[in-house]
Amino acid sequence: MTELRAQLRDFLLSWFGQHMPGSVFLWYDILVLLWIGVFGFVLHFVVRMVAKRFLKGRFFSPRNQHQENIAAVLGERLVKRLSYVLQGVVVVIQSHLWVGEGSTFLYVLELVANQWIILFALLSLFTLLDIFQAASDRRSNRAHFPLRGLIQTVKLSASVLTGILAISLLMGKSPLILLSGLGALSAVLLLVFKDPILGLVAGIQLSANNMLSVGDWLEMPKYGADGDVIDIALTTVKVRNWDKTITTIPTYALISDSFKNWRGMSESGGRRIKRSIHLEMNSVCFLNEQQLAELQKADLLSDYISRKLSAINKENTEKKTDMSVMLNGRRLTNVGTFRQYLVSLLKQHPHIHQGMTLIVRQLEPSSNGLPIQIYAFTNTTNWNHYEDIQSDIFDHILAIIPIFGLRAHESPTGNDIRLLTNHQ
Repeated sequence: MTELRAQLRDFLLSWFGQHMPGSVFLWYDILVLLWIGVFGFVLHFVVRMVAKRFLKGRFFSPRNQHQENIAAVLGERLVKRLSYVLQGVVVVIQSHLWVGEGSTFLYVLELVANQWIILFALLSLFTLLDIFQAASDRRSNRAHFPLRGLIQTVKLSASVLTGILAISLLMGKSPLILLSGLGALSAVLLLVFKDPILGLVAGIQLSANNMLSVGDWLEMPKYGADGDVIDIALTTVKVRNWDKTITTIPTYALISDSFKNWRGMSESGGRRIKRSIHLEMNSVCFLNEQQLAELQKADLLSDYISRKLSAINKENTEKKTDMSVMLNGRRLTNVGTFRQYLVSLLKQHPHIHQGMTLIVRQLEPSSNGLPIQIYAFTNTTNWNHYEDIQSDIFDHILAIIPIFGLRAHESPTGNDIRLLTNHQ
């Protein structure tokens, strides 16, 4: 085979010497370049045609048209870049076959081909990592590990190593010599790559402690973030706020600063209602017999009032209490009966979670009246349904307050003062 190539080379040199002007070696080198170019083009075309048929739909099975388009683009891009790598290898092989060893032309061809191989090998690695990322994004039960940040770290490291290898080939030196020289530049490198390093460490901590993942509801007032996490990258975390704006937060800020993750609420299946109704304190009083008789007709209060009246009457009789004096004995108050009504209302409500905390409590009175707070959980975490349930409950509460002889507190306004003055 070697003799055949030598004979063919001698024949071409002889033919160029007889028929072409100028240097025969120049014409021979031009012919070699044309041959390598044509051979590489044909090889590239064949590889892409074969690979497109063989690899079609084999990266991952798309679930919708958008994912199908992504799979097709990434697959075609990977095949294209791998074929370029193969072309570079073929150029190196062809150069050693047709160009004499030790010539300048061979050195230039090999140098250019090696740089070509390194470049497209790096781009092929990038595309392969993008395919892994797309396959991970497709999964509905994605792991909490920040894969995007890890992939960006691998890309960054591969780019640095590829740059060192390319420079070492240009200089004709071993890559180890350049790597050993980076020790003196470590301080500069730490400064330049401060954010990626901090982001990588933060991403590992977020993943190891299961603190944050894509899809979580994150609230971080310091950065104006209140919405769903849509991306966790090497250096940034993107949050789509409820007003559809995008907030970008440095990844390491999630470790150095505090934030609220609402994932626990979503996973629990219940969302908290914690709201108070403020009552006028001068409307609080004991219930008289007429009011008790009226309230006892209510389904949610009949058993409670009967049971409490029986216990109160028994205790007052045993102690021979003089009930003609309002300060003596035990009596039912309108606010206490009102609280019990709210407890019964929430316990039979179809949209209140009965397996979680359910309290109706009286808070400390203030200039804004007597707060009666409802502390309960809905059995859904859907925002629209949650607001509807909460609003319906307080609509009902505001409507039934007068039945108990109570009044909702309202701060006086200028109109109230003018009306009072005119009346006087």
